[in-house]
Amino acid sequence: MPMGRVTVVDHPLVQHKLTYLRDKNRSTKGFRQILNEIGMLLAYEVTRDLPLEPVTIETPLQPMEGRQIQGKKLVLAPILRAGVGFLDGMLSLVPSARVAHVGLYRDPDTLEAVEYYFKAPSDLADRTVLVLDPMLATANSAIAALDLLKARGASDLRFVCLLAAPEGLAKFQAAHPDVPIWTAAIDSHLNDHGYIVPGLGDAGDRMYGTR
Repeated sequence: MPMGRVTVVDHPLVQHKLTYLRDKNRSTKGFRQILNEIGMLLAYEVTRDLPLEPVTIETPLQPMEGRQIQGKKLVLAPILRAGVGFLDGMLSLVPSARVAHVGLYRDPDTLEAVEYYFKAPSDLADRTVLVLDPMLATANSAIAALDLLKARGASDLRFVCLLAAPEGLAKFQAAHPDVPIWTAAIDSHLNDHGYIVPGLGDAGDRMYGTR
């Protein structure tokens, strides 16, 4: 599996919080809160190389030249529904970001992604788009989401997840080799039902209390 486009975020705070999330006894409230916190921490990592441009401002003491992010504001694109778990944490860092919503569900028989909703800014071609989904398992939903976003003009895309399976990473990179991935961990494998092992279960169910 080529790892050149995959970044595993091994920051101690991320790994500590990930262990809390994996615990099957974590409450719905706790799961949701920690997922938001990890989203904020991952946002630091995935945006660390955004280009900057000089800007002249005045401090209370004198004029100076500072730096600000270059270009149009980011787009955060959570894959519904579990991807929303990252949204508040990331928006707390980049509150002016635009938000796209990509509605997909996994067919329980085929494990293929089925689209049911899509809404995004019209100028995706001019923006960096962060695609958010806690679990990169079969990669079917991630690939479908990227297909939709690219069809609407997006070209500067980055994928952010909490956990990834080797099978999903390989399939993702075969379909979209140009899109870099940030994840907190690469787990062992997928089981017969397409769940990541050891994983943490269904992130959407645990986040919304529907398990």
